[in-house]
Amino acid sequence: MIQTKNLSKLYGNFKAVDRVDLNIPAGEIYGFLGPNGAGKTSTIMMILGIIKPSDGEIFLFNEKYTPNRLDLRKRIGVVPEKHPTGMWTWMTGFEYMAMFAEFFGLKNSKERIKHLLSQVDLLEVGNKKIAEFSRGMLQKLSIVRALLHDPDILFLDEPISGLDPIGIKQIRDLILAENREGRTIFISSHLLSEMEKICHRVAIIFRGRLMAEDKMSALLAKLAKDREIHIDLESIPSQLSDQIKTFPFVLDSMEQDNTLIIKVSKEGDYRKPISEYLIKKNLIPLRIEEKSLSLEEAFVTITRDNVQMFTGFPLSEGGKQ
Repeated sequence: MIQTKNLSKLYGNFKAVDRVDLNIPAGEIYGFLGPNGAGKTSTIMMILGIIKPSDGEIFLFNEKYTPNRLDLRKRIGVVPEKHPTGMWTWMTGFEYMAMFAEFFGLKNSKERIKHLLSQVDLLEVGNKKIAEFSRGMLQKLSIVRALLHDPDILFLDEPISGLDPIGIKQIRDLILAENREGRTIFISSHLLSEMEKICHRVAIIFRGRLMAEDKMSALLAKLAKDREIHIDLESIPSQLSDQIKTFPFVLDSMEQDNTLIIKVSKEGDYRKPISEYLIKKNLIPLRIEEKSLSLEEAFVTITRDNVQMFTGFPLSEGGKQ
């Protein structure tokens, strides 16, 4: 559905995007992550035809894409970071949606508009002027507007920014429901915990280069240097943490209230020997849980510690993110 080959963008002598290759199949939820200035926005704007690449090619639906391919552009829905304000504020939510329905030549669109607005709890405020909408309401309106013409690909830039927990769940559920219908979804976001919940694959861009791209589980497993085993006990005797440190596979051990936190290497399963040791000391584990690296932790690891591993060149001290 989306493919780029050697996609690059120069601003003067500054290379904002450096030979980025993407290959996103139909029906995938793809997370595109990166710190500010990494080249994320420039990549998206080139794919959308808003800015011209300095080099490389873009393919959508297996066809070479250029901004004048309106037949391809009409199959795309876009939720920009900026919401429908400015010239639209005098309109009501219904009028705003109806205007875009007319742009796309949609017939009998009233029922679809009502259905989409009801999905995000905006149906009852459809007659309210956009000027009176909160930031979260604007975000929801922008998302359902992008879905109005039933696009094959949906681009979302920070789709849950400004939403409360209920709004975040509504948008998450809507994204998952649209994906189950076969829609391909490209998401750019800094809310990493949400990306971890919904994305099939994620890519991380840094200094214009694609540093990592994989399925969520594979990416996290690759980045993890170690694991933590959390064990709840009724009480923790003094010196227990130091005694646990003597095991050859234990990297570190610490106490947090009545929880023993043991850091071990990512290879091997050490829960059994640790449990046997505790039971011999008449300490019964109430809970044993292995803590995996989260996407948020992985993101920090990539951009700070593993730049050389993924890009092939060292990062100077002054250039650390």
